[in-house]
Amino acid sequence: MNEDIKKTSEIAPEQMSLKSRFKFKCHKGVKCFTDCCRGIDIMLTPYDVLTMRKKLELTSEEFLAAFTQPQILEKTDMPVVTLKLLDDERRSCPFVEDKEGCVIYEDRPTTCRYYPLGVGALSYTGEHGKKDEFFFTVKEAHCLGFEEDKEWTVAEWREDQGVNLRDEVNDGWLDLMVRKKSLPASMRLSEESKKIFFMVCYNIDKFKEFVFNSSFLTRYEIPAQKIEEIKADEVKLLQFGFEWLNATFFQAPTEVFKIKK
Repeated sequence: MNEDIKKTSEIAPEQMSLKSRFKFKCHKGVKCFTDCCRGIDIMLTPYDVLTMRKKLELTSEEFLAAFTQPQILEKTDMPVVTLKLLDDERRSCPFVEDKEGCVIYEDRPTTCRYYPLGVGALSYTGEHGKKDEFFFTVKEAHCLGFEEDKEWTVAEWREDQGVNLRDEVNDGWLDLMVRKKSLPASMRLSEESKKIFFMVCYNIDKFKEFVFNSSFLTRYEIPAQKIEEIKADEVKLLQFGFEWLNATFFQAPTEVFKIKK
């Protein structure tokens, strides 16, 4: 390993708040343009999968088969999906072009939007459902964007990159992941539960069929307005799914999923 890269990778991340400032700008004029799109490991969020497959006009299963790889997240023993890279020398993102950059830029994944920031969690209180988050810069040795004279606060960067909405939609999913991580390692989900989790989070087409074409709705006292809402809006359906998983897997209190007597 190059010694400079090694030293860079060993630097502990500095904890940043929404008000913290940093300098960064990425554009076609920097020599490293699109280098960060090679040899990467990008976990896709449920909202990423939903919007990317819609952009490409694919079904959920078509998108998952063509562009993702299923993984088990070691610290939580939960199923996730990562972006499937091209089998070229640089292990490139399938959506990047050397000169033009990302061809699905408006619908790029959340991780790409955050870069060069990362998000961490200091603690989680399951009783109150609060996550104590912090941010840090991901300073890769090849990246010249930090040498550009453009300053941001973390809050300004998040707004500029459109991550606020994505974080809001994905919050229920992150809550599930953090709750599972906080449990003893011996408390594992069954294989069937993992399949259900995967369906709800990543295969919105199959989950919609499960909700509306099975006995699902007959088991709960779900308001008619909520049923119409999730039928018309996939984002609402996704968030509905997160709440159902939380109530089912972790017995979280909920007003929506009351069992019919």
